[in-house]
Amino acid sequence: MGPLTLIALIAGLSLFGFFLGRWKSIAMAGSGAPLHSRPNHYGSFVLVWTAVPALVVLTLLVIARPLILDQTIRSHLPSDIVTSGDVSLAISGVEQVADGLKAVTPDEYENIHLGVVSARRIFADHGIPLGGDVSPYQLTAAIAANDTERLITLTTTTAVVGALALGLFLAFIRIKPRLRARNSVERVVLTLLIAASTVAILTTVGIVLSLLFQALQFFSMVSPINFYFGTVWDPRFAAAGSSESGQFGILPLAWGTAYISLFALLVAVPIGLLSAIYMAEYASPKVRAISKPTLEILAGIPTIVYGFFALVTVGPMIRDYLALPLGLGNSGNNVVTAGVVMGIMIIPYVSSLSDDIITAVPRAMREGSLGLGATRSETIKRVVLPAALPGIVGAILLAASRAIGETMIVVLAAGVAANLSANPFAEMTTITVKIVNQLTGDLEFTSPQTLVAFALGITLFVITLGLNVIALTIVRKYREQYE
Repeated sequence: MGPLTLIALIAGLSLFGFFLGRWKSIAMAGSGAPLHSRPNHYGSFVLVWTAVPALVVLTLLVIARPLILDQTIRSHLPSDIVTSGDVSLAISGVEQVADGLKAVTPDEYENIHLGVVSARRIFADHGIPLGGDVSPYQLTAAIAANDTERLITLTTTTAVVGALALGLFLAFIRIKPRLRARNSVERVVLTLLIAASTVAILTTVGIVLSLLFQALQFFSMVSPINFYFGTVWDPRFAAAGSSESGQFGILPLAWGTAYISLFALLVAVPIGLLSAIYMAEYASPKVRAISKPTLEILAGIPTIVYGFFALVTVGPMIRDYLALPLGLGNSGNNVVTAGVVMGIMIIPYVSSLSDDIITAVPRAMREGSLGLGATRSETIKRVVLPAALPGIVGAILLAASRAIGETMIVVLAAGVAANLSANPFAEMTTITVKIVNQLTGDLEFTSPQTLVAFALGITLFVITLGLNVIALTIVRKYREQYE
């Protein structure tokens, strides 16, 4: 059985165990025995201890499968290939042959084994192209790999079915009137919640470490002072024979990131905040039910679509009606274009969060203000907005983090030129765009041209993390005053 089939089997037997455990607990209650927990807790107890052991066994064997197959193939490789360093390429070739052998008939396999017919031609007939013919060692290693894979599949099926049956049996016989089924189930649920939180934390730690180690290697080649205070971005090697490795000043990229994000916020914050005030304070329930989902559709539009919109509509308009008349530029790719389109994209982040925060302000505060004779607009300006201000600031900072991390809109709307200029109609670029550029093409993770992407990444991570921390700190510090 494949993993999906086994998962379906686990789900089916676990659900059967739930109804079996529930039935037994109801039967015990019907005989007059007082139950410690509700029948659903007993059913959940059987479900959990039927599913968990089988899932653990399945996970461990699925993880071990590629490791075992890799070791099996390595053990059949000739010594000259092992010593030459082409092991990964050889293993890939054997895996391709192994996949081809699964598709051939027994007669075709016999012809391949005897050397009567070329394996390359037979595999091609089955839609499995090979770069060359099959070597003897590849055939031997592929046969061993397929035999091992069949053994692993059989072992996995047997182990999972055995764990299912044993878990179901042991959990069923443990059901007694005084069994603390609820406590046991809650402990398992708590463990799952902790595991989910741990995965999220470890993922963040893994991202940081993967960036940090590569960034430290980059800083061993390029001075951090030159990187963080340099004003020229030119990550290219000098002429052949020269030891100079280009210039990696981040200031033009940081300036472009901040400049474009500023224009985005100048568009998103007023429109988003005013929209939130209208929907929370003035719109009727019917209008709110239509306008809020419609506004939130903007958040679901792919960024590449926003890029096309900037390229064919907003950019030419800004060039023809602003840049050219003012004599400040002749290109539609500029900071203003990227900022306007990016601001439109992040309007829902400001409006939706601000709307929820404004709506959460206690109604008693509004009624008290109105009762003292204030108008609705005065109540909003002097009572509601000050009460919601920490949350609104947090929403703006979260929107800023989203703007800082945007890539596709910048590529299509602002260009890829690293300029340090105050002209808003000049082409500029951001940190994220250069990360993509440096990691595109043939990668060699020993050169500063590639490693600089990780230094840019860790810098951007620290910036966005700082904005998020500031936003959460503001919200937590002032929120209690109005609860």
